[in-house]
Amino acid sequence: MKKILAVSGGVDSMLLLWRFRNDKDAVVAHFNHGTRASADTDYEFVRREVEKYGLKLFYEKASLGEDVSEADARIARYNFLFGLQQRLGAETVIYTAHHLNDLAESIAINLTRGTGWRGLTPFSDARIKRYFIDEEMTKNDILIEAAKNQIAFRQDPTNVEDGYLRNRLRAYISKMKKDDLLKIYKLYQEQVFLREEIEQESRKMTEAITDNNKYDRKIFSNVDDGVALEIVRAILSKNNLSLTRPQMKDFLTAIRNYLPGKKFNLPGNRMAEIRRDWFIV
Repeated sequence: MKKILAVSGGVDSMLLLWRFRNDKDAVVAHFNHGTRASADTDYEFVRREVEKYGLKLFYEKASLGEDVSEADARIARYNFLFGLQQRLGAETVIYTAHHLNDLAESIAINLTRGTGWRGLTPFSDARIKRYFIDEEMTKNDILIEAAKNQIAFRQDPTNVEDGYLRNRLRAYISKMKKDDLLKIYKLYQEQVFLREEIEQESRKMTEAITDNNKYDRKIFSNVDDGVALEIVRAILSKNNLSLTRPQMKDFLTAIRNYLPGKKFNLPGNRMAEIRRDWFIV
């Protein structure tokens, strides 16, 4: 199985690289967001380290600018990783260096922003293996192992800027005991299991209301919003579409209330056509 190691140059990803330095199925991916001048130096550092281990390096540089949001930077980074994954084949898995502190931070951020229940499962994409989370490692565990093995790394200066919500939460989460982080991890695993069950049932319900790619409207008036939104999500996924939660709520309102003949705009210049008893995507 081919492994793509997402390596930024920070201590977490450099330990990930060190762990897989002798794995001949591993390749390294480095994405330069183009948000700060020192990012070019990060790339040169990563290039030298990867070359030392004899692994192949894939590199891409963007020009996102200093004012790019954390969300947009993340989207660009994962677009690069997923694109590389497609190039290398279906059996390829992306490995990231996220750890238990990162998991707690992401859940806290989602809760702060008023997430739905899915926000409790931030790292559940099957295409990505969160190696250190699976190993139940904290940031402190990583720092200790990196120091023990004299692993060199680069420090991203934006990791200490107060302008990012994640950085402000990080200071609090860093004080948590490992036992508390493991409790969060256990709850996360339970939530992932529930998510998989809900998605499976949603797919079954979607098939039950589908006839020649037409979706029966009346079911959406007979179930509560939570169930209806999960069915909407399953329909969108089946049609290779993705909407934010507010957009899905708008789409649900359209399904329930639009008069026959009206249309609802969807991403990629696509539209849902609303009829009296059904709609089509």
